[in-house]
Amino acid sequence: MWSRRRIAEGQGARWCVDASRQSNGGSMSDEINHDRRRFVGAAATTVAAAQFGVIAPAVANTRASKKVVRDVNGRSQAAGMDATVVLVHGAWADGSSWAHVITLLQSEGLKTMAAPIPLTSLSDDVAALERALERTDGPVVLVAHAYAGAVIGAITQDRVRSLVFISALSPDEGETVAQIFYRDKPSPEAPKLTPDSHGFLWMPNDRFGAAWCQHARPEQAALLAAIQRPIAVAAIQEKAPKAAWKAKPSWYLVAEEDRMINPATQLFLARRMGAQVRSEKVDHASPITAPKLVAGMIREAVTPARPDAAQQHG
Repeated sequence: MWSRRRIAEGQGARWCVDASRQSNGGSMSDEINHDRRRFVGAAATTVAAAQFGVIAPAVANTRASKKVVRDVNGRSQAAGMDATVVLVHGAWADGSSWAHVITLLQSEGLKTMAAPIPLTSLSDDVAALERALERTDGPVVLVAHAYAGAVIGAITQDRVRSLVFISALSPDEGETVAQIFYRDKPSPEAPKLTPDSHGFLWMPNDRFGAAWCQHARPEQAALLAAIQRPIAVAAIQEKAPKAAWKAKPSWYLVAEEDRMINPATQLFLARRMGAQVRSEKVDHASPITAPKLVAGMIREAVTPARPDAAQQHG
């Protein structure tokens, strides 16, 4: 409609110019011809832009705040989004498990950091995450893998706008990680774990790949087993505090081929928290074996990370 009106205006202007040329002198005719060429040229540009799907500058400026734009360094960033994505690792892993996801998010201009937790108790891990959050400013999107779902679920800071659970355990108030972990029958591939003399649980190296990351390359699985970090029994036996997911927008990735946390348990947890759920044929270690998928879920959570969107959630 807008383009047709401009075309009509252009035709009307041409008629007026022709009439003026007949009634005035040559200098007036030259001036009007110059103006006519400028006006018709602008109209032609508008028509061409409409035909080829090019947005006029004024329209582009309006839409830029709602789309992903390019900065001067060629990186893409969500316009108006200043949230920091904070990633929390689970048991038998560390912050490096998010390496591929971090690379993808940072390439789009998103502020990203991995928060190290000691895996010694739920209280210790929550305190460690809170210390990490002190290094950030503005809104935050918390992302958890596996056990870390209990950790981000205990953070009730107002700056946390949304939560992302990657095949994660999310106990309600008064529940323990162990209780929900054993809610459904474990996979036959999941090894039986026995704490060492210090109360820590280690994954057997010869079972690590088959149980924790069966989609990883053999050499990658061997490396992950070699650098694993154990989790204390105390961490999975401590009762969880009030759950943040009851008041904040949540996303949940169900790993259909997870051999550590039963997918049925994951689906139960996702539905209980009212999360936006995505179910995919990935293994337990999706941040490592399917980083593009995980990064995509995080992007969805970052978009409504603005204060006005969080308020609309309730």
